[in-house]
Order: sequence, then C-alpha cells, then structure tokens
Amino acid sequence: MAAHMTDAHRRFLQVLMSHGIMEGSEARKSHRRCCEIHKVYYAHDKLDDFISTINSHLQPLFLQIRKGMSEGDGRAHYALVNLAETEITKMASDYTETELELFRKTMDLIISSENGFASSTDILNLVDQLKTKKMKKKEAEQLLQVFVEDKWLSERNGEYTLHTRCIIEMEQYILSNYQDLARKCNICHSLAIQSQACETCGIAMHLPCVRKYFRVQAEPRCPQCNDVWSWDIPG
Repeated sequence: MAAHMTDAHRRFLQVLMSHGIMEGSEARKSHRRCCEIHKVYYAHDKLDDFISTINSHLQPLFLQIRKGMSEGDGRAHYALVNLAETEITKMASDYTETELELFRKTMDLIISSENGFASSTDILNLVDQLKTKKMKKKEAEQLLQVFVEDKWLSERNGEYTLHTRCIIEMEQYILSNYQDLARKCNICHSLAIQSQACETCGIAMHLPCVRKYFRVQAEPRCPQCNDVWSWDIPG
C-alpha cells in the first residue's frame, strides 16, 4: 500500500513542475519548506523517501520524479518525467514543427560529437537543411536562446550541449534512437553525453565520475579492461 500523500508532498510536486528541474540543494530546501508549511514530519536525510511517496501516487499517471546528475559538476538534480510520452512529444505543445526539427538536428550534432558539444556555427548551418519550413539564421539564434531558457540546452562559450533536464527526461528516447552513438557511464550507469571513452574497450565515463573514480589512483586504468586511461583527469 502506498504511503499517504500529504499537502507537503503536493506542494513539493507543484514547485518542481513550475521549475522544470531542481538542483539537489534546492530540492532539499523545498522539501524542508513544504514540510514546515504543512506541519508534516521532516528529516533532512529523507528526501528520497519523500519523493518515493510522491512517485507511488504518480505511477498510475505514468509520471515519475527522477534523479539525475549534472554532467558538468556532478551535482544531483530532480526532474518530473512523463513515462507515457515518446520521443520529443513533451516539447510539441511549446514549439512549432520547424523548431522541433532544429532541436532534433541539434541533438544529432551533440550526440554524434566527440565531446558532447556542438558549436553555434554548426547548428546555425543546419537551418539550410530544414524540411518543414525555412528559418532565418537570426531566428535560429533566438530559438537556441529559448531552448537554453527552457532548460533543454546549455550554452558555454558559443558551444551547446544537452541540459541536465533534457538528459533526465529524454534518456530512454536517446538510448533507443541513438543506439550506435549513445552510451551509459560505466560508473553511474546513466546516459553519458559529455564523457571520456577508453581507447581500448570503448567504455564511457562522465567527467565527474572520471574525477571521482581516478582520484586516488597514481596510474589511472580503465575499470573495464584495466588498460592505461589515456585521457587527462579533470581537475
């Protein structure tokens, strides 16, 4: 039998839905605030149990709060995932068919790249390949900014990658639609976009996972094949 869902749980869910995604420390603060407002028992180390209660009530609706990791700094994040929606359906109500086509093509570039990033120049050059409707490069630039604001893409020095929200919500879609390219991290077993790969056996590792795994190793070796890890370890 599912644990009782209180107003504190409902408020937490509403806050998460309004944000789209919450960083771990933000989620912990929200957990405490919601419990205090509704005078519900609070324990600082019970966030995952609190979320499990919400998930048990969301299950019939094919919704689930999932925990993921920022590929940049390794911090935990939480996002609400619709398990019933396929591919980029979730975005369909917010964007036109042409805008979605550009997003798909951008995702293609990012996932097929070596470092998990695509330059703004390469993305803007995709505009000429759009089949649904013509788009000016200025419009595409503005659209990329919207994707960043809506937390589907992240931008750094003119380079774009998938936002943590996008990775959490679309992990299954990416794994099934990019089977030859998409890989899971050998350490945390989540989808790895920004990663290092063993040059011998090909296993991938998130950069934060690389940093943590090799932290105490004088001569880093692949956890899978034990060959020398040829990449620089992120500082």
